[in-house]
Amino acid sequence: MVQLLVTYMEMRGQRAGEALPPPIEHAAVAPELPDAATFLSLYRAVGDPLRWDQRLRMSAADLDGFLRSESTGLYILRVDERAVGLCEFDRVGTPDIELTHFGLVPEAYGRKLGPFLLDSALRAVWSGGPNCIWLHTDEWDHPKAQDTYRRAGFSVFTQKLEEVDG
Repeated sequence: MVQLLVTYMEMRGQRAGEALPPPIEHAAVAPELPDAATFLSLYRAVGDPLRWDQRLRMSAADLDGFLRSESTGLYILRVDERAVGLCEFDRVGTPDIELTHFGLVPEAYGRKLGPFLLDSALRAVWSGGPNCIWLHTDEWDHPKAQDTYRRAGFSVFTQKLEEVDG
């Protein structure tokens, strides 16, 4: 077991202003309902460097149920039709929605695609009228994760040391 500093952040209202424009040509974010294999391929491409494993530990039936649930929101960033990022929400349609996974494939880093994906997905989720959107991030996440979340309008509400499998 390893101890990680986990930071919990929340957003209590939609950020004012115009939506961020696509930072590069042919970049677009849209809600999607991929099959489990397609989802896991993107999940691994984004999450392997960050040690994501939550969806990998789910049974095929549980993952399929999660992906098909009305309370799941999945937004995919595509550049020239290729999936390069994802933003996953749980408990969509409830007062407090969790942003469970957000990230880009490593070759998309440094092109301002992350803020564009996050802004686009958050605007879509806020349109449903939640009270709060929250997330947790830790030391294994991308080094710029917390700064990206802060710029999007999230603020820290607590931090904890938590034990996880190393």
